[in-house]
Amino acid sequence: MADSPVRWGILGTGGIAGTFVTDLRMTDSGVAIAVGSRSQGPADRFADKFGIASRHASYESLVADPDVDVVYVATPHPMHHDNAILALRAGKHVLVEKPFTMTAAEARDVVAEARKRGLFAMEAMWTRFLPHVAIIRDWLARGVLGDIVTLTADHGQWFAKDAGFRLFAPELGGGALLDLGVYPVSFASMVLGTPSRIVSLSDPAFTGVDAQTSMLFGYESGAQAVLTCTLRAKSPTRAAIVGTDARIEVEGNFYAPATVTLIPRKGDPTRVESRHEGRGLRHQADEVARRLAARETESPLMPLDETISIMETMDIVLAQARRDA
Repeated sequence: MADSPVRWGILGTGGIAGTFVTDLRMTDSGVAIAVGSRSQGPADRFADKFGIASRHASYESLVADPDVDVVYVATPHPMHHDNAILALRAGKHVLVEKPFTMTAAEARDVVAEARKRGLFAMEAMWTRFLPHVAIIRDWLARGVLGDIVTLTADHGQWFAKDAGFRLFAPELGGGALLDLGVYPVSFASMVLGTPSRIVSLSDPAFTGVDAQTSMLFGYESGAQAVLTCTLRAKSPTRAAIVGTDARIEVEGNFYAPATVTLIPRKGDPTRVESRHEGRGLRHQADEVARRLAARETESPLMPLDETISIMETMDIVLAQARRDA
């Protein structure tokens, strides 16, 4: 870590911004020192609630704050591209909420801007940095599963029908895939890489966004991933990685701090229980601090090229949904 805490500027005042700031208090790696909104009222209310000294009535003012090291972009999906580029052009490193952008083309824009300016950028896929995912990566690196055959993951939540709610609102980037499906898609990407074949099935919500999407990914290795997401019901939200020699099962919400079990084809299971404080977002803040201290401009655990690949995959899924509508 750096000798002094990373100074965070929070761009946006929604629920995920509050969760991030709350978790940030559980680490010594950083501190939220400024918040920006599109008007003074929300910035003041957020700052008062979370004890933040500097509050800005515009995003432009926030990114110009000389005391801010990194900007956490926590606005709705359609604003990520412009907000991230605004911060980068002001010379600020960025952590951009997932999904990184609305499309792969937008993601490439942000990545190009960050690389041109030599600034750090990362998608805030906080699952990547959780303790149980580190255990999974270790098991995979040691090859204990043998050849991976199948990966499954689902993310379903129930939401009351409300055309103004962001998950149902097209203008706010609504839909199951971008908000919920990005977790299983990113999980599959971490384990298996970019799929060579994509088949998907999607049904629309009453506002036209995808309410439920199922995906089947094929890989050059012969492995397959079966992924689902929905706005219509609370699903088990579990994940499993199945290999020729063993399988990994992730209990409960696989994308949040969770218990994992390694179940060999022969022998006794190994179960690692989750012992965790907070929601889990603090680990990505620690990762940003580590990379900045090492003068690195991206994280090997969530590389920018992989973020672009994930957006390309979701572009294809959504294109298939529109074609079949």
